[in-house]
Amino acid sequence: GDLFLEVHIANHRHYRLEDNHILLDLPITPWEAALGAKVTVPTLAGKITLSIPPGARSGQKMRLKGRGLPSKPSGDQFVILQLTNPPVSNQKAKQFYQQMASELKFNPRKTIEQL
Repeated sequence: GDLFLEVHIANHRHYRLEDNHILLDLPITPWEAALGAKVTVPTLAGKITLSIPPGARSGQKMRLKGRGLPSKPSGDQFVILQLTNPPVSNQKAKQFYQQMASELKFNPRKTIEQL
C-alpha cells in the first residue's frame, strides 16, 4: 500500500509559511520608508540586498520571486515592511518629533475624521 506522511513545520521567530511561500516581517525606519533605501534581507539561499522604494508604506509586501520553499512551482518570499519608529529616549529626540509635528502638518486620520 501507499504511505502518506503529514509534515508539520514549526514556527520560526521571524518567518511564516503560507503554502510554499515564506513571509518575513522586515522592520524599517521612517526615513528608509520615506526616502527609499537598500537593506539586507535574509532568504533561504542567503542574504540579498532589497531596494525599498521611496514612499514605502508599513504593511507593503515586496515579492522575491522563487525564494520560497523549493517545490513545483517554486514558492516566493514576501517581505512585509513594518515601519518602526525610533524611541523617544532623550530630550533631543523629543524635540525632533515636536519639530516634525509642527512643520509637516501631517494627519494620517484625516479621512477617518470626516466620517
